[in-house]
Amino acid sequence: MAEREVHEIRDSRVLAAMSHPLRRRLLDILKLDGPATASVLAEKTGQAVGNISHHLKVLAGASLVEEAPELARDRRERWWRRRSRALSWSSEDFVGDPVADAAETLSLDRQASLARTWLAAMETEAPQWRDSWFDNETWARLSAAELDELNSRVIALFSEYSERDLPEDGVERRPAFLFARGFPAQP
Repeated sequence: MAEREVHEIRDSRVLAAMSHPLRRRLLDILKLDGPATASVLAEKTGQAVGNISHHLKVLAGASLVEEAPELARDRRERWWRRRSRALSWSSEDFVGDPVADAAETLSLDRQASLARTWLAAMETEAPQWRDSWFDNETWARLSAAELDELNSRVIALFSEYSERDLPEDGVERRPAFLFARGFPAQP
């Protein structure tokens, strides 16, 4: 199956499946590195192959990943790929749903954890990586429509980098985690 652009999630069971920390990590690895076997994913995550296989089946049951049989060298080898390049959901579709609330909390925890991991390891990085990272925040007065427009522009900017074909110019490119949040708040 050709990879869909964006999977719009409207079922809380799918949201629950993708929100589990290991399953989210598997989705991230498959997005960055492309199709993989459970053995490769186990090696990258430090998890047992059986555990990875279980979580891949849960993701497949939620239509988030699928087998890629054309990549197998024999009938025993099973390759997996994401079914879409991006996942999206709207809180409007899950008003009052505790699964959606938990998914949002897990997403924020994941973002904070990745940032903390970087900060803890930053001193061991090469100077060009220590100098290139960024952390920006600001306050602005926005209407709901302006906040929505800003969200669309941020998504477009992130996509410009995350969906591009990488040039073959010998320059080192490492995975970089980008995230942004904008919401009404008081200082």
